[in-house]
Amino acid sequence: MAERKVSPARVANAMRERDKAAELLGIRILSVRAHYARLTMTVREDMLNGHGICHGGIIFTFADTAFAYACNTGNIATVAAGADITFVAPGKKGDVLTAVCELRHRGGRSGVYDTIVKTRQQTIALFRGRSRQLQGSIVPAGE
Repeated sequence: MAERKVSPARVANAMRERDKAAELLGIRILSVRAHYARLTMTVREDMLNGHGICHGGIIFTFADTAFAYACNTGNIATVAAGADITFVAPGKKGDVLTAVCELRHRGGRSGVYDTIVKTRQQTIALFRGRSRQLQGSIVPAGE
């Protein structure tokens, strides 16, 4: 499918306006461009698991959010077909996490994107998402 000409920032902002999960987690968009997104989130006390570290599901959601913004930058509705994550270090209360997602391969309506979740000092998680384009746009034509 051909990308529908709307700036990646406009697409990301339209998605963010409807993204209640990102709002709940305090996820902020730092930058987007074609097939790329960089987000940030601070680990809060209510994100900690029984070990006192950031819950893996929260980290997965953060990485998945970066993936969602990166794979939708072309303004073609795109969803996850699958994803996996490897946790390499714990996130701690107060950590400012950054998720950087980039396209690795795209063929037809499918894509593969890698997201790295890190602090300034270390990598926290490595996430690989597989995308699938659907019908429709994020930002309707003419907006």
